[in-house]
Parts: sequence; structure tokens; C-alpha cells
Amino acid sequence: MPRPGDGAPRAVTLIPGDGIGPLVTGAVRQVMEAMHAPVYFETYEVHGDMPTVPPEVIESIRRNKVCLKGGLATPVGGGVSSLNVQLRKELDLYASLVNCFNLPGLPTRHDNVDIVVIRENTEGEYSGLEHEVVPGVVESLKVITKFCSERIAKYAFEYAYLNNRKKVTAVHKANIMKLADGLFLESCREVATKYPGIQYNEIIVDNCCMQLVAKPEQFDVMVTPNLYGNLVANTAAGIAGGTGVMPGGNVGQDHAVFEQGASAGNVGNVKVVEQKKANPVALLLSSAMMLRHLQFPSFADRLETAVKRVIAEGKYRTKDLGGSSTTQEVTDAVIAHLD
Repeated sequence: MPRPGDGAPRAVTLIPGDGIGPLVTGAVRQVMEAMHAPVYFETYEVHGDMPTVPPEVIESIRRNKVCLKGGLATPVGGGVSSLNVQLRKELDLYASLVNCFNLPGLPTRHDNVDIVVIRENTEGEYSGLEHEVVPGVVESLKVITKFCSERIAKYAFEYAYLNNRKKVTAVHKANIMKLADGLFLESCREVATKYPGIQYNEIIVDNCCMQLVAKPEQFDVMVTPNLYGNLVANTAAGIAGGTGVMPGGNVGQDHAVFEQGASAGNVGNVKVVEQKKANPVALLLSSAMMLRHLQFPSFADRLETAVKRVIAEGKYRTKDLGGSSTTQEVTDAVIAHLD
């Protein structure tokens, strides 16, 4: 198979993470080894309860430009900030991309779902600027800038253009947040004029959730500010087969971090970890996205085809897909289906 460049294997930073993270990243390693993919991993232990991401990890991602990670548990409340958000800010991973699509052989309530949610990843409600004004009154700032809004809109339209997608939908709440979401919409409209071949429309976030659940096939590429994107992506993932099968990545100018697409349940629960029954499909498909990003498309295709075959066959499925297989059984099945 022809490979671009010199074919030298590429280093990838690997963060197994918490909960089911080590299980599913282990599955990816086995599959990569089995298909002799031209990547090797530099593994770092990072856990959600650490105060910050260790500097050597950031250094490694800066050097390798690509990272694959399992879920990091983010404590609810308390003074610990989310390491996921820290990583995104530190590396300026401004676009989060989640692809929610029906997998053949996996019965869901809706057919023909193929949605790409592109979410602004560095500002909005996640800017983390919160403070207590007086006891009992908390102020949380939502920051929207023209620069970041234009950048994400451009990314969405460029993605649609390069991947032969027909429509981009901007999700907003500009009827209430007239200035903040108004600025986001203005930026999207401006960028849209430069792509006359791509249909552009806008939808208010509450109606969007209702439409997603009722008629998800009407959506194609969706571009959203930070918080709405999180909600929309998880909703879309649930509609198309659950969080265990949806790939995703966070992309910046120079770096990319690939992980499970939908953040809900990316750490799993204790029972799943003990029984070793986590679903590796999401991270396997994310690692196919990673191979494509590294410009090894033939390897990405092989991996995706193998995963889709295993799901279509329906013999090996984890509990979330209605089966009872362990992570290892699914991984072995994928390896057996690699041609």
C-alpha cells in the first residue's frame, strides 16, 4: 500500500485516563499492532483528580502533534478544574468534532442519521470565569469573541466543503442572548457568504433538541458555541447508537487530540470496569480518524471496515449495544476481521 511521506512511523501521545480509559486504549493498541499501523505510542499517566495536566504531557503532545486519550473523570463541584478543558485551552484545540452516524446492523429508532457536530471549544460558558460577588450570589461569565466565532464557522464550512456535505446549521439562542449569540450568528453568516455551494440555516437550540429527537436525518453539519455543542453532540450520539460507538476529536491549528466523541459516560461506571465490558468501538473509530489525520488513509479504511463488519455481524457486542461480550472479545473480533 502506498504511504505518503517517508513512511516512518509516527509518535502519538497516549493518555489511558480513568475508568474504562485503560481498557479501551488497550484495545486500540492491540488493533494497531495487529495491522502494523505506522504509529507508536508514548504513554503518560494522567488522572482527573490531578490539579493540572503534567507539563511533560503537554510537551509530548506539542512535539508529536497528535494525542489519543481515554476519558478523564472530572470531579463535580469543588475547586478542581477539568483537565479536559485545560488541555483544550493549553493547546488551543478550538474545534471539537463529533460524527454521529448509524452503523449498519445496529438497530436504532432513526435511520439515515449522519450528523457532524462541530463545537467551539475554547470560550463561551467554559471560559471558567466564575466568582462569588457577595455570599449567595455567583456570577459566571460567558465570553464570545468575533475571532473564535469566525474561526469555528470557517472550520465548519471548510469541513463541509472538503467532505462533500450539503448543509451547515448554526445552533444558537440569539433570541435571548442577543449580543453574545448574536455575534456568533453574525460571524457564521459572514463566512457562509463565501461558500455559496453550501446551504446555510440557523436553528434555536431548544427547537434543535426537539428536531434532533424527532427528525435527525434533516441535519448534516452543525456548528455551535461551546455549551450547546456539548448538549447537541451527546443527544445526537444517543440517537445514532449511544456514546460507545461515536468517534470524536479536538483539533487546533497545530495539534489534535482524539477521544470518544460523546463525553457522557466516557469514564464508564465501576461495574463496567470490573467486568471489563467497556465498548471499544468509539475509541477504535476515533483512532481511525487519527490515522486519517496523520495521512494514513488506507490504514484508517481497514480499521473502520473491520469495526463495521464486527457490528454488522452482531456476534460480539458489549452490553450497551445489547450484547454481553467483554472488551477483549470485541477487540479480538475486530482483529480477526482486518484484511
